[in-house]
Amino acid sequence: MSTQKIIVAIDGFSSCGKSTMAKQLASQIGYNYIDTGAMYRAVSLYCQQEGLMDENEINAVELEKRISSISIQFKLNAQGTSDTYLNGVNVENAIRTIETGLGASRVSELKFVRKALVEQQQAMGKEKGIVMDGRDIGTVVFPRAELKIFVTASPEVRAQRRFDELKAKGETVSFQEVLDTTIERDSRDMNRAESPLKQATDAIVLDNSHINMEEQQKWLCDAFTNCIEKLHGN
Repeated sequence: MSTQKIIVAIDGFSSCGKSTMAKQLASQIGYNYIDTGAMYRAVSLYCQQEGLMDENEINAVELEKRISSISIQFKLNAQGTSDTYLNGVNVENAIRTIETGLGASRVSELKFVRKALVEQQQAMGKEKGIVMDGRDIGTVVFPRAELKIFVTASPEVRAQRRFDELKAKGETVSFQEVLDTTIERDSRDMNRAESPLKQATDAIVLDNSHINMEEQQKWLCDAFTNCIEKLHGN
């Protein structure tokens, strides 16, 4: 579309489909996609594997000692999409459980974890030409991103999407359990002391509660095109 590269920051609530839309947009405009949520999920998985997390608390002291040794990378698979690697091991499926997702919300409250991962994310965006999604991309990671999008949908709609996704994977969960987890995660994300989830003042809001994938992708492509045109003074 244009030789000028920008940063596209997509923030919003869990189960809004941010990763899917970011991946598709990146593919359409020829940009690299960075899934920051997967990075926090990978740290959550690491804590679970190493016995640093239980239902009540995280061993933050030990995790802080090890955080510099946690390596997270994204590598293209045979389908042309990115898989998440934790210390050289493909953990793309392992990080997508409801338990790991809730753990990700907990580790993201730790200042040293966010600092370490934000530094990695900023390094990934140094040359621009990226689409990055998460909770604080437009407010903390790239406050000067040229295009900021904030995605929302009702808790019930998001819980239904997540419930259907988990059922398709063969996991046994109730809709109420998923809804309760969704609401709990929203509260954690919005009220945490470190980089809480909030809409950047210059972000464009996309409520995808009642639009289909085709309408959503058209909206995103139009937003990108409009941003490029404004930068060119058209």
